[in-house]
Amino acid sequence: MVHSIELVFDRDTEATIRRIWDNLAGAGIPSQAPASRPHVTLAVAERIDADVDELLSPLAEGLPLGCLIGAPVLFGRSNVVFARLVVPSSALLDLHARVHRLSLPYLAPGPMSNSLPDQWTAHVTFARRVGGAQLSRALRIAGRPPQLDGHFTGLRRWDGNKRIEHLLG
Repeated sequence: MVHSIELVFDRDTEATIRRIWDNLAGAGIPSQAPASRPHVTLAVAERIDADVDELLSPLAEGLPLGCLIGAPVLFGRSNVVFARLVVPSSALLDLHARVHRLSLPYLAPGPMSNSLPDQWTAHVTFARRVGGAQLSRALRIAGRPPQLDGHFTGLRRWDGNKRIEHLLG
């Protein structure tokens, strides 16, 4: 499993995302529920040393940060990851770059390329392994409302091996 540095949402935004996850699961689409917590990944690696927590904690003081969850996006080819884009505000891009810069020495063996500042796509995952026949249902369920206005209120380090969240700040 991988480790990551992630932003988490305010209660209302998280509840809205969880409702969509539950609706997807109810329609037979393999959603994120209940295995995860809604989040946006900022950095990801095979391992992240816990010593990074002290450096990243001050960044949490800049939260909450407004966010806009927008259009659906697919990652992959046949059984895709169904997600929605997070509109990359200048404040979000700045936070991402600072997290990357501070955490880089603690990412082993190094950051995964899809989390690098010039290659990162801010998104929230709604479902994994969505087949072609499920895509229209997934879009009807997870594509509404077309825009979600919310806030990032927390920063965490996720230990994917132990499935433990370490809240920062």
